[in-house]
Amino acid sequence: MALFEAHGLHKRFGDQVVLESVSLRFEEGQLSGIMGPNGAGKTTCFNVLTGRYKPDRGRVCFAGTDITGFSPREIARRGLSRSFQIMNLFDDDTAIDNLVIALPAVRERAGSPWRDLGRDSAAYDAAAQLLARIGLAGKERTPARRLSYGERRALEIGVALAAQPRLLFLDEPTAGLGAEGTARLFELVAELKRQLAIVIIEHDMNFLFRLADRISVIHWGQVIAEGSPAALCENPWVRRSGLGAVPA
Repeated sequence: MALFEAHGLHKRFGDQVVLESVSLRFEEGQLSGIMGPNGAGKTTCFNVLTGRYKPDRGRVCFAGTDITGFSPREIARRGLSRSFQIMNLFDDDTAIDNLVIALPAVRERAGSPWRDLGRDSAAYDAAAQLLARIGLAGKERTPARRLSYGERRALEIGVALAAQPRLLFLDEPTAGLGAEGTARLFELVAELKRQLAIVIIEHDMNFLFRLADRISVIHWGQVIAEGSPAALCENPWVRRSGLGAVPA
């Protein structure tokens, strides 16, 4: 059994069918990619898989448990975490505070999780280690809004990692990054790939094809091709679409 499986997902908004009979599986120890043209249904699919939307039909299983219809919080508690295409940080708070508030032990506190936060040395130690892990050592006291765009992307991934997930979903992590920022992010994701299962939606095909073990192509709300990056480069539809036009 795969770590994560989706079977026959169907989602519509009014008269528009956005997902139709989508089935996916993501394996332990692999980096899986989802790609497709704009409007193909990729982000809606991500939102269904991570609990933001409930499918009209079909089911989703994580680590052997049917999580269909679970809230994002319930799914996160089971070990699935995600980033967003539009970053979601506490801009006025420091980098380390953004991570501390995301730690499970802090989130589960009764009342306000911010209460007495400054005296929680264990939480700050854990957050400092995580900052170093994502390449932001030395930025502990920098407000999130003063970080560079690439550093903010890394911090958002750190917030997702703070939940100690077994499976990490990344939505367009290279969006808005230049060549240098993309290269740093590539190194971070390549390192994370050694530690947990990852699923990425990504428009940068060079980035995705160099990292992924397996990629699913979504178009017209359906999975139209699946396979290794090498196999997809030989797929006639992918070749015609230009989606697989990456360096050998």
